[in-house]
Amino acid sequence: MRIRRTLIIAAAGVLALAGTAVAQNALHNFQVKLGVSGVLPDTSATISTIGGGVDISDEYVPTFQVEYFLNANVSAELLCCVATHDVKAVGTALGDVDLGKITHFPPTVTLKYHWTDFGAWKPYVGAGVNYTHFFNDELPAGGAVTAISYDDSWGGALQAGLDYQIDDHWSLNVDVRKIWISTDVTLVAGPTIDASVDINPVIVTIGSGYRF
Repeated sequence: MRIRRTLIIAAAGVLALAGTAVAQNALHNFQVKLGVSGVLPDTSATISTIGGGVDISDEYVPTFQVEYFLNANVSAELLCCVATHDVKAVGTALGDVDLGKITHFPPTVTLKYHWTDFGAWKPYVGAGVNYTHFFNDELPAGGAVTAISYDDSWGGALQAGLDYQIDDHWSLNVDVRKIWISTDVTLVAGPTIDASVDINPVIVTIGSGYRF
């Protein structure tokens, strides 16, 4: 229910921006994209008591984007995906500690500027905000850690990409985003251990879009 509510709020934000431009640009305002994204964390961490850092695996997942063009140059876009990562605490006083898996849902809304002077090639840049919800943590059986929790995160997002317009409706897309995700993590391994973890992934997406 929390994921559904977050998605509805993010989508409503895009539609609110879209509503300001309906009268001036009523044709082909919406675009949807399907793609495959590499979610590539750039991690750092501060861990109490045992020290060390965190290693979070790269993952490749399907992604969905919905975009609304306010005019020929400006659009608002919502990116959605769900990714599950393997997590380890590394270089700690206890050695490397397997923290199992964590799934996160990171909807990201950006406002984008498109250049339209290059024919079918349409480069763009964007900036916006990300909300990340963590859920479904899976600890390894019999490990030193008996419980773990991750706080949700708000952070900024930057992007750059390129659309290649095949015709009035279809396009191909390459997109790179940097998203700032920071979470406070609480571990129970006998004593309680607190950690502040920066995940800050680069998300690289290849996909196709349909504009209508």
